[in-house]
Amino acid sequence: MLTKKQLDLLGFIHKRVQRDGVPPSFDEMKEALDLRSKSGIHRLITALEERGFIRRLAHRARAIEIVKLPESMGGAPTSGFTPRVIQGDRPDGPPPPAALPVDAIHAIELPVMGQIAAGVPIEAISHASRNVAVPGQMLAGQGNHYALEVKGDSMIDAGINDGDVVVIRETSVADNGDIVVALVEDHEATLKRYMRKGNTIALEAANPAYETRVFTDDKVKVQGKLVGLIRTY
Repeated sequence: MLTKKQLDLLGFIHKRVQRDGVPPSFDEMKEALDLRSKSGIHRLITALEERGFIRRLAHRARAIEIVKLPESMGGAPTSGFTPRVIQGDRPDGPPPPAALPVDAIHAIELPVMGQIAAGVPIEAISHASRNVAVPGQMLAGQGNHYALEVKGDSMIDAGINDGDVVVIRETSVADNGDIVVALVEDHEATLKRYMRKGNTIALEAANPAYETRVFTDDKVKVQGKLVGLIRTY
């Protein structure tokens, strides 16, 4: 899920590449999006690259390559989980006054239950360390929710980075392809994609540097399902 400015920038780059064969300069991007400084463009470019929509090529001027487009811009539909991201970015200027719907400004405090491994498993979740405010619309559906701070980079290809705070809905069941909090052998907690086949459960990373771990179903307990995340730049 991209913000409006991220979509606007991606669309502008795509149109210029289609028209001229090369992407626009940062000054042209800044002018097109009516931003005050190029630092805002740098943050948007980084966000698009993290989500896999563009690629920056080293040692080349204007080295931005479009990798994929969202469905709203004619791209192929994606499968699996796409995190709903609430940005903690700093604005380039004061926002214009606008009336917000009630559910857009309603926030709920969730406990942050320590850290969750997106990499080498860490100790099981134990107790709340602090609270975090989460928009109410992120908590659609029944059940209790909690938050965890991500430690590691094994889920970066799913748009989940080291330091993100993930929002989890408590559940003990999952479908293939869900990203879950898995408790392994009652002492390791990890955030991975869930795949079940027969009496075995595979916990898959979203980073080719990490191997898939396979366990018998009695060794893995689902503790919750990922429903969103919060990122602060």
